[in-house]
Amino acid sequence: MLEYHAAYYQGEQGWIVAQVLDFPGALSQGRTLKSARRMIRDALRMMAEWYVEEGQLLPRPNPKARDKKALLVEPVRVRIRVEAGAKA
Repeated sequence: MLEYHAAYYQGEQGWIVAQVLDFPGALSQGRTLKSARRMIRDALRMMAEWYVEEGQLLPRPNPKARDKKALLVEPVRVRIRVEAGAKA
């Protein structure tokens, strides 16, 4: 299990935008903080699984990842499912 760091920002029309600071491209959003948290975990898991399937190295988690502009920064754990026959 890997631990990355998600930051949450106030978006337009009350939406919460989520970004994984130490996994470039992992972005999502939700109408509430609770839904944004669920959506970013799903986005991170899917991106990590895709990286593994494509034989790419996962970005290294950075325990010091922070953004002062964020409403909240918190650790997000990801467990990757690897199917037999996947490129690794």
